[in-house]
Amino acid sequence: MSYQHILVAIDLSDDSKLLIDKAVSLAKALEAKVSFIHIDVNYAELYTGLIDINMAEAQHHAMEASRTQLTNLAEYANFPITHTLVGSGDLSNELCDTIGEYNIDLLVCGHHQDFWSKLLSSTRQLINCSPVDMLVVPLKE
Repeated sequence: MSYQHILVAIDLSDDSKLLIDKAVSLAKALEAKVSFIHIDVNYAELYTGLIDINMAEAQHHAMEASRTQLTNLAEYANFPITHTLVGSGDLSNELCDTIGEYNIDLLVCGHHQDFWSKLLSSTRQLINCSPVDMLVVPLKE
């Protein structure tokens, strides 16, 4: 089976470039498309008490900043990036919905190999729900 559309889950850290390099290298060999996605935290879901800021406006500013960073990473890739997507909410749900909507057949994500990731791993959640193959890239601390 040859992959046609690779989705790279990016957390906007410096480690994102390693994931991009791996995905682009694979896409070139397979003549596949590459898309990027970043899922922002949905702050409105995290805090339910009284707060004196406009949550919608804060969320909008955070997503715009993420879009700018994704655009910069797309330029770094030096490869045609089909989609640069920013979402918010539950990582697993958002990624699985995106995979179906954009006909993704390979998901590339990173996994930090540190103490906290052994306890709280978003990659483990993705493995349990992803409807497509995954390339999990180890990220050393």
